[in-house]
Amino acid sequence: MAKMAIPCITAQIINALYNIVDRIYIGRMEGVGKTALAGLGVSFPLIMVISAFAYLIGQGGAPLASIKMGAGKKEDAEKILSQCFGVMVGVSIALMVVIYIVKTPLLIAFGASDATLPYAEDYLSIYLVGTLCVQISLGMSFFVTAQGFASVSMRTTMIGAVINIILDPIFIFGLNMGVAGAAIATVIAQTASAVWVLSFLFGKKTTLRLRFNKMRPQWKIMGPVLGLGLSPFIMNVTESAIQVVFTAGMQKYGGDDYVSVVSLLVTCITVIMMPLTGMCQGAQPITSYNYGAGNSQRVRATFRRLITCNAIYCVVVWGLIQLFPTVVIRLFSDDMSLMDIGAHGARIFLFGVILMFGQNACQNTFMALGQAKISMFCALLRKVILLIPLALSLPVLFTHTGILPATDGIFLAEPIADMLASIITTTIFSFRFRKLMNEIDNRKQNTAA
Repeated sequence: MAKMAIPCITAQIINALYNIVDRIYIGRMEGVGKTALAGLGVSFPLIMVISAFAYLIGQGGAPLASIKMGAGKKEDAEKILSQCFGVMVGVSIALMVVIYIVKTPLLIAFGASDATLPYAEDYLSIYLVGTLCVQISLGMSFFVTAQGFASVSMRTTMIGAVINIILDPIFIFGLNMGVAGAAIATVIAQTASAVWVLSFLFGKKTTLRLRFNKMRPQWKIMGPVLGLGLSPFIMNVTESAIQVVFTAGMQKYGGDDYVSVVSLLVTCITVIMMPLTGMCQGAQPITSYNYGAGNSQRVRATFRRLITCNAIYCVVVWGLIQLFPTVVIRLFSDDMSLMDIGAHGARIFLFGVILMFGQNACQNTFMALGQAKISMFCALLRKVILLIPLALSLPVLFTHTGILPATDGIFLAEPIADMLASIITTTIFSFRFRKLMNEIDNRKQNTAA
């Protein structure tokens, strides 16, 4: 599990560098950094929608391919891989066209002001050109990890991140291209990652190979893939919706400075989730393979290790945030107004991190076991059922009662939703997981008899 998880965690952290590095450089553009940073934050929800479709297909197909491999059905696993790739190509083209057509009204609806809209449009227009490469580099990496090649998947992400880090200052400052330069650097980086992962999946070292003659979609295969992938898809799309609610709410109750801060805090919580997600991706092939092979003992052992590691990580990160809340803001800007808002907001907004290990470990294990419906409910629970209603209602409540500033209502929505969702998900998992493992044990006993 450690051998699988460490490259996945590294890949997740490196993947976060795409947005972090862009924001660090953009936030330090002379004279306009703060405004440009807010513009990039407004465009982020649409970028997350693009990523969400990669998760829909990639994370939906990879566990099913692992289960087929565990059951000794390699040909079926290759069909899943190849059909997922074909569907991903078609979805990427459709996304690029549709989002480009409607980007301006959407950005305005998402909280872009007259000052921030030009920066948001510049970045998003160029980023959309690389939609196909984003989809391939992110979505196909799950299939590489599912075969046990976690280090190859890590290198896929590392190649893009290194290129992005090198090109960002050249395009943004050296060529004086600003926000557009950051977007061009990202597209070039994602293209390099896509070429790398495809060269592996078409090559000789892979266990499951992409095959053109198996790419024609079949509902009997893509139906279960999309069903299982709905959970991570919902998580990412609702993350986009939450970003919209946060930025629009902060624009209404606080202004551009609050929009900048909440955008940075959303980025921060995304980065915090990266190692958690990396651990789960490392555990997924082990869990799925052994579930397919009927080895309940190894499935149980894998989950125990996963949730223990996640819990230790969350407690440590939570403590660091409460002790040093301004570190995150200082990475992106030295503006004192952002610093004051950020120090106050970070302690509140990120308070629920201490319990996020339960939600993350249990939901991802449900996915690894092919439990699409329960995993989807857990994804909906935190963000749709709890977080969005809280982020909309708490500012209104605080405005009318005067208990706290309306902006604090938006900050508080996140930890309340995180903690409630973790408690509920862990409770559901404890009952369902026990039942699934008992079913495996009973089948083995009946077979032996």
